[in-house]
Amino acid sequence: MSGEQDGPEGRLRRFATIWSRAIFPVTATSLTRPEFEQQLVPLARRLNGALQERVFDAAESQAIGAALVGTHCTDPEALSRTLDCVEAYLVLYCGGEGPQEALRARSARIQHAMAAGFAQALRERTLAEQEAISRAALSARSAVAEALHASEARFRAVFHGAAIGIGIADLDGTVLEVNDALIRMFGGLEHQLRGRNVGEWTHPDDSPHVWKLYEELVRGEREHYRVEKAFYRPDGTVLWTNLTVSLLRDADGVPQYQLALMEDTTERRLLNLRLRYEATHDALTGLPNRTLFFERLEKALAAGADARFGLCYLDLDGFKTVNDSLGHAAGDRLLVEVADRLQSCATAPGEMVARLGGDEFVALTTGPDTETEVDELAGRIMNALATPIRVDGRELTVRGSIGIVEGPAGERGAAEVLRSADITMYRAKSAGGNRYELADPEADARAITRHGLTTALPAALERGEFFIEYQPLVHLADGSVRGAEALVRWLHPQHGVIGPDRFIPLAEHTGLIVPLGRWVLAESVRQARLWEARATLDGAAAAGPLRVNVNLSPMQLTHPGLVADTVDILEREGLEPGALCLEVTESALIGADDDLLKPLRRLAEMGVDIALDDFGTGYSNLANLRRLPVSVLKLDRSFTQGMQHFPADPVDLKIVEGIVALAHSLDLAVTVEGVETGAQADQLRELGCDTAQGWYYARPGPPDRLHELALADATG
Repeated sequence: MSGEQDGPEGRLRRFATIWSRAIFPVTATSLTRPEFEQQLVPLARRLNGALQERVFDAAESQAIGAALVGTHCTDPEALSRTLDCVEAYLVLYCGGEGPQEALRARSARIQHAMAAGFAQALRERTLAEQEAISRAALSARSAVAEALHASEARFRAVFHGAAIGIGIADLDGTVLEVNDALIRMFGGLEHQLRGRNVGEWTHPDDSPHVWKLYEELVRGEREHYRVEKAFYRPDGTVLWTNLTVSLLRDADGVPQYQLALMEDTTERRLLNLRLRYEATHDALTGLPNRTLFFERLEKALAAGADARFGLCYLDLDGFKTVNDSLGHAAGDRLLVEVADRLQSCATAPGEMVARLGGDEFVALTTGPDTETEVDELAGRIMNALATPIRVDGRELTVRGSIGIVEGPAGERGAAEVLRSADITMYRAKSAGGNRYELADPEADARAITRHGLTTALPAALERGEFFIEYQPLVHLADGSVRGAEALVRWLHPQHGVIGPDRFIPLAEHTGLIVPLGRWVLAESVRQARLWEARATLDGAAAAGPLRVNVNLSPMQLTHPGLVADTVDILEREGLEPGALCLEVTESALIGADDDLLKPLRRLAEMGVDIALDDFGTGYSNLANLRRLPVSVLKLDRSFTQGMQHFPADPVDLKIVEGIVALAHSLDLAVTVEGVETGAQADQLRELGCDTAQGWYYARPGPPDRLHELALADATG
């Protein structure tokens, strides 16, 4: 027996028992509680199914909420208690050993869908009842008018037996008669209604046209009107009604009385308000959520021409570490405490705090002097976060990065403002965090452009928007062209030609550098083979094949397919390994272990040259050169800037002379970048450098130009 109770069916029935005990006191059913529980068992089974389904079906959960109305649970309190039961016990009794966080998230979605289904079903039921009430009211109005003219006894029977509140007043507004239903609606005291003047029943929430319609009716200018109206009961509570007021005329058509029919809508309104609150507030912290924040922000941005706004966008620094190390429950408690502190920072009129999701919060301020106020608000937030927060016996230091946007209303939309604040917040985070930054339109534009380029990169490679230019490598001893460095460019549809310094970091960040680098290598090798074939046809191959230099990203070095891809490309194009040189930056090889160097060694053993690019800009130990599989050192242009004019800087000459001597002693060739003048070229030749490249010889250009330069060298 115990095994059955602990099985899935037993746990499901225990959930149904808890559910029935919670909501039975607020139902309108004539069943006993055990009988009512049996009605809930099928609904509990459906809830279990909704919790366990692989794909969440909101319609099923809405149907369960609607079915609850069908069991005569029409009191909003029944929905409230149901949602509390689902939140507290559904995962506990029906979740099994599944992933608890995912099940709790599913349970939350079930609750929202159930509330929507309950509200819809209750609305449809109420509308149906309203229709019946309206028909009864019309019938009652007709009967009342007829009774006034014919039979007082018949009038009393209809008047007092009606299910809705009915009151009769004269044209001056004095209440003459009220029925039992109306007396109950106003608290059960008849003497506080009869004899009172209708004009006293004003309420702050009255629409401006309510009393205008009333005046038109008592003047005989309209026969009836219908409005939603609130009344104060004698005890101070508020009664919300659907109010229909009609004019009663005598047998000659002269206005004589006014007849009011009232339907109590207070509970339905409270339910709608609760559902509205749940839809616009964060369930964990109670703060306004993204939906309500956008409503307030849009309202602030739509204010008058002199209005201004200020927005602080906060993201906690290191919150993920708290979640990962202490668990999501501790993370939630931390967020609740942070929310309380932020709420205490925004108490002035026109200020609000909201949670957008996760550990992201926003604070909004409005008014004529938001330039000062938003700065002070950000300062208060930073101070509020400075005090450690105690969670589970630990004191956690919380820091945040804030992006601030401030300006006049009416110039930007809500989405644009929030995007600017988000970008600025990440700028503060990139600067080290625990600080706030002001929005900068130019920085925003750069970030938006950078984001656009990042998202466009994959499609650009597929559409063939990249192309390669080649800058000649010149042999300093005789001035002949020995090869070229391949430099990739992006022909963007909107931005034109974009250099590698702008998109290579983005490609590395997104991982696209591997397929892009493979394409550059394949295209460069193919081009080198074309140069070789054309040189043979032109009889200009005596100086040897033109070598192509291709840059490798650090990310490509760690990719396991580097060696296989290189071999495959060389074999497919029929190019000898010695015609290819792979350039690797010095910084990428600082502290490199044997695993990182292994693919480079394999390529070097095949005959591929490896060049150490930007040499001299890092902090590598020169002794490490002996263990690196490199055959070429490429000196950074910073070493040759002092040689542009004669006489050259003697210190620069000594440094370059020492590096060249060291390289040659290790059987390494030396290539110099950034040669822009003849004076530089002469000095480098005297110092023993092997090859050079720079604008003095040629700027990067199309591949055919390199062949023409090489042909000119070969033919004298």
